[in-house]
This record gives sequence, C-alpha cells and structure tokens, in this order.
Amino acid sequence: MSTTQSERLRELLEPLVASQGLDLEEIAVDSVGRKRVLRVVVDSDTGADLDRIADVSRALSAKLDETEAMGEGAYDLEVGTPGAERLLTEHRHYVRAVDRLVKFQLAEGGELVARILKVDDEGLDLEVPGVKGRKATARRLAFPDIDRARVQVEFSRKDKNEKEEEA
Repeated sequence: MSTTQSERLRELLEPLVASQGLDLEEIAVDSVGRKRVLRVVVDSDTGADLDRIADVSRALSAKLDETEAMGEGAYDLEVGTPGAERLLTEHRHYVRAVDRLVKFQLAEGGELVARILKVDDEGLDLEVPGVKGRKATARRLAFPDIDRARVQVEFSRKDKNEKEEEA
C-alpha cells in the first residue's frame, strides 16, 4: 500500500504539532509556478495566536530540514489557522464553533442556517434565527443528518456581554 506525500508528512509532523498543544487540521503540498508550497493548518480549542503559530512553524521547519521530507527542491512553508469560514468535518470543529452561525447542507437535501448552542456525541442543539420579526426557534440536528457544515462570517452580531447590558 503506497502512501501519498501528504500522508507521510502528516505522520511526521502531527506528533510535533500535538507536542505544541495544537491539532494538525490540514496539510497540502501545492505547486505555485516553479515553487512548491507546504501549507499546514493548525488549531486548538483555545485558538492559536501568532506566537504559537511562530513556535510551531519553527519546529516544523527544523523537522523538515532534518528529515529532508520535502526532498531536494526549494519550498515555502506556510503555517496558519483554518480561517473564518472553516468547513466543519470533525466533532472538535463543532465544539469550537459553539455560539457561531453555521450553514448546514442537510443529508436529506436543503440548507439550514443556525447557531450552534450545544454539541454532544450524537449531534447539535441549534437556534434557528427568526425571519421578519419572528422569534428564534430551537432545533436538534443529528450528525448523520449533516452532509456539510461551514461557519458563517457575521459582521453585525452583538456579543453576549452587549446583549446582557441591554436587557
């Protein structure tokens, strides 16, 4: 059974990322013109600030140089976080998206946009925003009912502290 370069890199780098208190979310090797770019996406339950990203980037770079896992040619290493509109594919992604608005593609067809309130082993408790002055409604969504889920960017949402101050 052959393994791809991405799988071999994951096996090499995942323990190093974990030792830094982060999860290795994604690895991709792309060609950009004549250069190769190794993109590594990391995250944690508490997020990853610039200092943590820099630390893990240095550690990964040293490991890659030591093992020559990227071969002889030049490459750029880019280490970052998943970004604002991340795709939710693992249980931990849903946990990290609590209180966030998410667009769900449902397995039965159709879409649902709702805020994740709670996550457990079977699924999600959601708040579906009301439309045209109607109140929000609660909904339960089991993991098998979800085909795809992506966090949505909100520009005008009030945080909990602002809501409590107004009440």
